[in-house]
Amino acid sequence: MPEPHLDRIHIRDLLQRCIIGIYDEERRDKQDVVINITLHADLRKAGQSDNIEDTVDYKAIKKQVIAMVDGSAFLLVERMAECIADICLSDPRVAQVDVRVAKPGALRFARTVEVEITRTQKERSS
Repeated sequence: MPEPHLDRIHIRDLLQRCIIGIYDEERRDKQDVVINITLHADLRKAGQSDNIEDTVDYKAIKKQVIAMVDGSAFLLVERMAECIADICLSDPRVAQVDVRVAKPGALRFARTVEVEITRTQKERSS
């Protein structure tokens, strides 16, 4: 059976501040993180109907991500990315999500460090 048609919705450069890191100084003060999300879903029905009920509500997903990140205190960027992916996949219309979390200034002489993960509904249901 062929794979379903997948289009993409991008949420780019979502800037948040949170406690993240393993060192004492990282646990005291909020730091910037930049989040990029790509939601893979079949958007054909919404493209034809022009009805919000037929698509992924990316504004609702963004609000959930902001609330989670704002109240978080992760040690690892990898864990934050995993939690963001889980929020995105809570909408069953999202077949796959790519999450990239950047922590600017995490390494001396580097502009940023990023973790990028891809997760699918299939993985979630197994």
